[in-house]
Amino acid sequence: MESSNFRPENWQAYLVILLLTLVVRLVLNARHRSPLANVPGPYFASVSRLCHAYHIFRGDNNTWTRALHERYGHFVRLAPNEVSVSHPDGPALILQAPLRKADWYRVFALPDYRYVNTPSLLDPKAKAVRARLFAPAFQLSNLLRAEPHFDAVIACLLDRLDEHAASGQPMDLNRYLSFAALDVAGEALFSRPLGFLAAGRDLGGHLAQSAALNRYAAVAGHFWPLHVLLVANPAVTWTGLLAGGHVLRTVRAALRRRWGDGGGDDKGDARFDVLAHWMRAQRENPDALSQRDVEAQVIITMSAASDTVSCAIQSFVYHMIANPPSWARARREIEAERARGFCQDRVVSYHDSQRLPYLRACVNEAVRVFGPSPMGLARMAPKGGLSIGDRHFPEGTTLSINPNVMQLSKECWGPDAGEWNPDRWFAEDISSKMKYWIAFGLGGNKCPGENLAQMELFKIAATLVRDYSFRQVDPENRWQWKAYITRVPHSWPVYVEKQSGHF
Repeated sequence: MESSNFRPENWQAYLVILLLTLVVRLVLNARHRSPLANVPGPYFASVSRLCHAYHIFRGDNNTWTRALHERYGHFVRLAPNEVSVSHPDGPALILQAPLRKADWYRVFALPDYRYVNTPSLLDPKAKAVRARLFAPAFQLSNLLRAEPHFDAVIACLLDRLDEHAASGQPMDLNRYLSFAALDVAGEALFSRPLGFLAAGRDLGGHLAQSAALNRYAAVAGHFWPLHVLLVANPAVTWTGLLAGGHVLRTVRAALRRRWGDGGGDDKGDARFDVLAHWMRAQRENPDALSQRDVEAQVIITMSAASDTVSCAIQSFVYHMIANPPSWARARREIEAERARGFCQDRVVSYHDSQRLPYLRACVNEAVRVFGPSPMGLARMAPKGGLSIGDRHFPEGTTLSINPNVMQLSKECWGPDAGEWNPDRWFAEDISSKMKYWIAFGLGGNKCPGENLAQMELFKIAATLVRDYSFRQVDPENRWQWKAYITRVPHSWPVYVEKQSGHF
């Protein structure tokens, strides 16, 4: 009788072979037996999320995704169950419809999973209920009451610009615009700036910490269980290991003062600001909102407001410097309004900025060509699936729209989509294109702070164009940036020149 080749001592080798066989089978099933098998894309993206995560970590997810669409067309498989969509019908069918958000959005719960906020809520109905309680604080009429206080913050930015103009020294304008966005957010939320502009430096290393957190969170959202186990849990929050930083400490100190449980009470000194609105909503709806819910909303709003506005205003200045005719035309428009008695204050009022259609077109164009949102906005296909163009996606498929892809799409914006052209905003059909301008989102998940962001953008843009000129230290220099959850550029120092006779 022939002896068997099996030896008990070889069990490790057989186990390895068995495991490899299972892995290969899983990979082949993910690639070839998935209902998304015929959706084109990189091979490794179809069998693992790691390919997508790698490009997020590198900071080139948006350009990678755009290149994939240029190669493969309207539909690209980014992960085993995620398809990026650039079809013109995509924004309306995916973003404007009340679809459940993808699990990735849970990463916005900061500092841990207990701190649920509107971005981290996945169910559209639950999100809508919560949003209705928070939204009134961002109504334009409420924000306009605080405009003099915003002007005081922006005036501090202008003081810093004047100092550099007088000294002739180069200025890291990107940092000061980020400081201004942080301070305005603090003023809007709890009636006090965070102190960045007054100090003239990065307090607590916030900008560096924010970039690192941005990078980590953009990846960690795709690995939620591991993220909760290692980082986003009450134990880590209790230790304070990840709860430091000037911004978070300032936010929590303001909340303690308002709740009246320590550190004094500034309720008498504060305006009826955003936090006051939310505290009232919590008192009137204790079953729907807890104090922790309010704290969670303040933390995420501070982060979102500062990063998105900083990117948008930097994009405006950078592209206007690169296109001097646009700067000159916008200045002529402002001077014409000054001759009529408008735009006279040191900081241009929001009301007066709305009299400047070309300047507003330049702001919109800057956000279109280089917006603050580089991640795909991901939703889940509903019961019965979803058809887009000539494709049908089964229930549970993750479908994402990348703002960078849609806002530079030649199919949506015309053959000059990749070029700077503010005049496109005066075209007769521009209203039909607004569904492709998704810097602040669409539908029920549109950014609730859009009014604050646009108010700040238009006021700062008009004031800078009226009173200053900028030129890069190195005219050939191209700014640097990384695209994580938000995209904030850096490393483009400028010389500042003050217009004679202006304030």
